[in-house]
Amino acid sequence: MPTAPPAKPQAKKQAEKTEPDEGNGTDQPLPPAVRLGNRLLGTVEDVIYVSIAALLAIGAIIVTIRSAIVLWDRSTRSGDDVMLDVLDSLLLVFIFVELLYAVRTTLAERQIVAEPFLIAGILASIKEILLLSVKAANEYLPKGPEFARAMVELGLLGALILLLSVAIVLLRVKEKQPAETTGG
Repeated sequence: MPTAPPAKPQAKKQAEKTEPDEGNGTDQPLPPAVRLGNRLLGTVEDVIYVSIAALLAIGAIIVTIRSAIVLWDRSTRSGDDVMLDVLDSLLLVFIFVELLYAVRTTLAERQIVAEPFLIAGILASIKEILLLSVKAANEYLPKGPEFARAMVELGLLGALILLLSVAIVLLRVKEKQPAETTGG
């Protein structure tokens, strides 16, 4: 029985040469020095992202613990300041966690994803609205011009939240659409 001839090593090398190499979009392989440089820079990038993630996680833990301590220490006192301080701190923790998710997503997908940053912007705006509304009611109400400025700022923050929400919806709609093809 005749057997098929063994595959030629040159055919394998030809196949390797025509495959796109590491996303450069051409059929030519990258030179070894460029591949090494890409790997080295990718490793440095990963180390930086992991360091940022660690700092965000540590910051979130510290702010959470601080919020619990503030709540515990001031639980016997009355007033809006205690709960406002705790709420302010917890919203900051949400922002830390959302940014941590953004870093994790960036590491996993090897690209920056906009949605977590938009959500962090919404959370920061909500945090400012809560703080400003309490401050406006307590401190600015008797002062006409300062109260008016606070109301304008509240309106702008509300518009910013609406704008960021629309941006998130548009991103989600765009993600559901099929990928565009480059016609030729």
